[in-house]
Amino acid sequence: MKNFKFLAAVCCMAAVFAACEKNEPSDNTNGNGVNTEQNDGTNTDQNDGNSNSGNNNATDTNGHDYVDLGLSVKWATCNVGATKPEEYGNYYAWGETEPKTTYYWNTYKWCNGSSSTFTKYNTKSSYGTVDNKTVLDPEDDAAAVNWGGAWRMPTDAEWTELRENCTWTWTTKNGVNGYEVKGTNDNSIFLPAAGYRSYDDLLNAGDVGDYWSSSLGTGDPSGAWNVGFYSEYVGRNYDDRYFGQSVRPVLE
Repeated sequence: MKNFKFLAAVCCMAAVFAACEKNEPSDNTNGNGVNTEQNDGTNTDQNDGNSNSGNNNATDTNGHDYVDLGLSVKWATCNVGATKPEEYGNYYAWGETEPKTTYYWNTYKWCNGSSSTFTKYNTKSSYGTVDNKTVLDPEDDAAAVNWGGAWRMPTDAEWTELRENCTWTWTTKNGVNGYEVKGTNDNSIFLPAAGYRSYDDLLNAGDVGDYWSSSLGTGDPSGAWNVGFYSEYVGRNYDDRYFGQSVRPVLE
C-alpha cells in the first residue's frame, strides 16, 4: 500500500506525519472554498465561529442519542466512549471492541504479529487464513458491542452517503475543532477532530479526524475503509487495520 499523509495544507502537522505513515487518501472531496485534488460531491465549508450542532432533533435509543439527517441510517450524536458530541471518545483498531495502550500489528487481535498472518477478515492467501469476510461481524463491531441494541458501525457506503449528501463545515464546538455535518433537512451532527492512535501515541488530535467504517479494504485486506478529514479536506481513505481510530455509530 502507498504511504498516506494528509496534504501539506496543515503545515504544523508535517513533522508528525513524517514520523508516522498512513495510507494515501483514495477519494478526496471539496466544495465551498476547500482545495482538494478532486470533487466527488461532498459539500464543505469553513466557519470561524462556534458550532451549535450535534443536539438538534436528537432521539434516545438504548441510552444514546441519534439525529435523522435524511439519509438511509440515523447517525449518533457522539463517538463511542464519549458522552458529549465534542468529546473524542475511545480509539479502536479495526475489528476490535476495546481500547488499548499500544496500536500495531504485534498487538492486533486478528493477526499473528504481522500483516501477512491474518486469522480473520482476509480475502487473499498471501495475507494469512482466508475466510472472505469483508464486513465486521457484530461481535467485532465496536459500536454494537459497546452500545448494544441496534447500534453498529457505518459501512463504507454509508460514510460515502454522508459525505456526498451533507454539507461539511469546519468549525469549533466548545473549544474543540471538527466538522459540523448538516443534512438537507437542516439537522446536523458534530464530528470532532480526535486524531488517531499509532504505537503508544495519540497523533494530530485537534487537527485530524479518522473514523472507521465496518468495511474491509478491497484488493488489500491489511487495510479497511475509513473517512479522514482536516480543515481543508474530507475524504474516503484506506488505512492499516491496527490504527486506533474513532467510531461513530449508526442505526437503521
